[in-house]
Amino acid sequence: MIQERLKKVLRIMEEEKLPQMIISDPSAIFYLTGKWILPGERMLALYITLSGHDKLFINELFPMSEGIGIETVWYNDVQKPVEILAKYVEKDKPMGIDKNWPSHFLLRLMELKGGSTFVNASGIIDKVRMCKDEREKELMRNASKLNDIAVGKMINLIPKKYSEKKMGKILSDIWEELGAEGHSFDPIVGYGVNAANPHHVMDGSTVKEGDSVVIDIGCKKDSYCSDMTRTVFYKYVPEHSKEVYNVVLEANKRGIEKAKAGVRFCDIDAAARDYITEKGYGKYFTHRLGHSIGIDDHDFGDVSSVNTDIVQPGQIFSIEPGIYIPGEVGVRIEDLVIATEDGCEVLNHYPKNLMIVE
Repeated sequence: MIQERLKKVLRIMEEEKLPQMIISDPSAIFYLTGKWILPGERMLALYITLSGHDKLFINELFPMSEGIGIETVWYNDVQKPVEILAKYVEKDKPMGIDKNWPSHFLLRLMELKGGSTFVNASGIIDKVRMCKDEREKELMRNASKLNDIAVGKMINLIPKKYSEKKMGKILSDIWEELGAEGHSFDPIVGYGVNAANPHHVMDGSTVKEGDSVVIDIGCKKDSYCSDMTRTVFYKYVPEHSKEVYNVVLEANKRGIEKAKAGVRFCDIDAAARDYITEKGYGKYFTHRLGHSIGIDDHDFGDVSSVNTDIVQPGQIFSIEPGIYIPGEVGVRIEDLVIATEDGCEVLNHYPKNLMIVE
């Protein structure tokens, strides 16, 4: 499987006449090698070539228990890693660089290899990663199952009136109990007016009667991410909040109904956005409809009004419409879907019907 992924990358490099490439993103390196290496500020570079002289450049601080089938070049903290890498780079040939390589490494390599052309080649690895194989789909299903359980536990805690911050701390314990590897992103618990901030940072606020409660959480399991949002209400639902909720729910359903291989991402976005606009809440839907997900919570690609790419079978992305009325109410409902030829598979199964927590 790992070798097949590398072959796909090399095939695209050949098509694009790119003889060599440096990959530095730890997620991409994990995808191609099966090994997680988190180097911090130190240089990590997977150098792959059409000539077969592939090498992994890594600091000695990050030993691996076993090989990865690629020659490893080690360096230590008193050596200059870019100079070591430069000795292996094929002279005067185009070099692909991924978008995450720190500029101080790139600029030094450009100084040392002035005759080479450097191009952003991130699209190559992104294209390979965006369509999940059957193993990846199963891992995503497993992570989402844990998320279904966790969001139920979080909702059941609302009557205890814990602060948002306390809810976040409890979620960490829930992930540990469920056997997850931790959060896939910084979780969001927003009460009342805080729910109207799409990326609210949890604080000491506590829930009040009539509040909407936005819970946007996800975990990592076996290195793959889950992500889901549910909105519930505490004690009762104000009439206007009920209307807002039902509009968001219908938009979520329309986005899911539109999602399938062969359609454009922008048309999926429009299916949800146009309905929200029609109902008079367009200016309160302030973000794209969704994002791709896999090893990273935000993989390459999104579901937005400007993305005219065609959905491919096996792509996994979120459908998460929201309405955020400052000072009043916020509602978001998010599901992950796997695109298929004739529709999509929804990965989240926690109920979406309007829920009042007593």
